[in-house]
Amino acid sequence: MIKSLLLSAKRYAPEREIVCGNRRYDYRELNARIARLANVLTEAGIGAGDTVAVMDWDSHRYLEAYFAVPMIGAVLHHVNVRLSVDQIGYTMAHAEDRLVLVNDDFLPIVEELADRLPTVESYIQLSDAAEAANTSLKTLGEYEALLASTSTDYLFPDFDENSVATTFYTTGTTGNPKGVYFSHRQLVLHTLNMATTLAAYEGVSLLRSEDVYMPMTPMFHVHAWGVPYVATMLGVKQVYPGRYEPNRLVRLYRDEGVTFSHGVPTVLQMLLNCDEAKDTDLGRWKLLTGGAAPTEGLVRQMVERGIRFYTGYGMSETCPLLSLTHLTPEQAALPPAGQVALRMRTGVPISLVDLRVVDETGCEVPLDDSCVGEVQVRAPWLTQGYFREPEKGAELWQGGWLHTGDVASVDAHGVLQIRDRIKDVIKTGGEWISSLLLESLISRHPAVANVAVVGVPDPRWDERPLALVVPVEGQEIDSGTLKQHLMQYVDNGEINKWAIPQQIRIVDSIPVTSVGKVNKKQIREQLAAQG
Repeated sequence: MIKSLLLSAKRYAPEREIVCGNRRYDYRELNARIARLANVLTEAGIGAGDTVAVMDWDSHRYLEAYFAVPMIGAVLHHVNVRLSVDQIGYTMAHAEDRLVLVNDDFLPIVEELADRLPTVESYIQLSDAAEAANTSLKTLGEYEALLASTSTDYLFPDFDENSVATTFYTTGTTGNPKGVYFSHRQLVLHTLNMATTLAAYEGVSLLRSEDVYMPMTPMFHVHAWGVPYVATMLGVKQVYPGRYEPNRLVRLYRDEGVTFSHGVPTVLQMLLNCDEAKDTDLGRWKLLTGGAAPTEGLVRQMVERGIRFYTGYGMSETCPLLSLTHLTPEQAALPPAGQVALRMRTGVPISLVDLRVVDETGCEVPLDDSCVGEVQVRAPWLTQGYFREPEKGAELWQGGWLHTGDVASVDAHGVLQIRDRIKDVIKTGGEWISSLLLESLISRHPAVANVAVVGVPDPRWDERPLALVVPVEGQEIDSGTLKQHLMQYVDNGEINKWAIPQQIRIVDSIPVTSVGKVNKKQIREQLAAQG
């Protein structure tokens, strides 16, 4: 049961802090506040099987909801606040939310959607200001006032560990977002295994009890990769930054003594390029990146700043962790610059993860780091389907393995390397081009800040790669220079000459998804609209 994860911190580290804005309190108070929230929810009529939605930035309130909502037997719906208004409305109606905890910043969205949410009975306001914002919604009151008015005593029940604890929605290339869901048992097993993975192996001491944790992956995105549950179980100091702003994140890192964070590459790139980072020693930071492949340019920039970085792999359907960087003692003894390629790889499957890479015939590919196929997995914490969409769930689990849709290779040591998404592979003249490889090679040019490569239709070759490149601020670069840059990788055999994009466009920015990944779907749509 999720409630069991709360037992250890107040025993071993009761004085350690939860920090968010001007609010600080210890683990004794965290447990008390979780009980108060449970009382508020119960008094509002929320019970077993009901769905409670949260629309908030990364905060202490969100952490409390991570525990209180599922611990009373209800289901916590992590609403992706970065989706379009229509998509947010779809997910809340589809999940049949009954009560919504909503930050004042998102009141306009919910007010617009209220008439389209027939199952929602009431709201609780989450306010960062001294006074709650005015709203036309039917609210029970403001969060802190409601907590202050109730008891710190709550007898959390025992029930079936297979009861659904959380749900959230993942967006695909077509159709509406799909709801995934996870049970108490799955979340506890993922937490225990992730704690072991992040702390027990030599050379991978990412998160231990003496660390200070600050998330940089939204708490609505796959449970912030599951780390808040791990951090709470270990009793580490936790720092919640609210809305992400790069300079503020660096200040919190510096002032609160943060040692461990995680985030997608686009967020880490913004962080490294912000003003506060220029004069701040980042050598204490351990960073876990995932959600998209980090470019070599970003990785080398982290190495130059003294950051110890690791690459993980997973997806919304997998809770999420499946694999993580793991260096042998000999590899760990290499100088930082010599570890770059090793740390960029997708890593070794973690304990309890059964992972295979299969070709189009269903056979496992040779362990030669060259042959590629689709990653398929089995583990105790994978979603068992899509909420109220059994046909899509059956497709996800075809043949008894979860199909990730990712193309990868495996080397002789069992190290996984994601090569691309199946939908992002570029097929040109019958040959296969990895958009991720091209992005990594282009990113090695010192004038490139960000890059995305997609396939565009070609009457002769079926598809050809097209690159969008954002230059480093204050520097100029053109397509001819970048094509010449790529020729060195043709000469050394890393790519073929026909893999060099004929079209390289210099742009101010690259579209990203609601969770900060490069949005290749939107890029392809924009290019198609431009003709």
